[in-house]
Amino acid sequence: MRLTTRTNLAMRTLMFCAVNPGQIVRKHEVAEACGASENHLAQVIHLLARKGFIKTQRGRSGGLMLARAPERIGVGEVFRAFEAVLPFTECTEERQATCPLAACCRLKCVLQEALDAFYARLDRATLAELVSENTGLQTLLKVA
Repeated sequence: MRLTTRTNLAMRTLMFCAVNPGQIVRKHEVAEACGASENHLAQVIHLLARKGFIKTQRGRSGGLMLARAPERIGVGEVFRAFEAVLPFTECTEERQATCPLAACCRLKCVLQEALDAFYARLDRATLAELVSENTGLQTLLKVA
């Protein structure tokens, strides 16, 4: 399993905003700090705003900031918004018919249990936990 670039950028963007509370940060600042292209980041920012994680402001003094307190942003919620469903194999998807073992294979159940455990752990974590008292992260992401 590997985290998608979009989800990774979403979490980095949220951490950047959380480290700079109450400030409107600019897309280029986030892109530079996170090592991302502004074009790719724009897509992530659009979805973060649509899902209510951040607020955006257009114009010369525009940018983005958290729409909610970091304590109210769950890591699992962000992952679900960006990953939708994480199918490990084709048998965990709706179109199981392509697998000749689908009728009797128990791997699907094991994979679903693993995915449930994965999200259960993410659901216990908040954005606040990721940034609170994390001086190394704050040094890297704090806007001057």
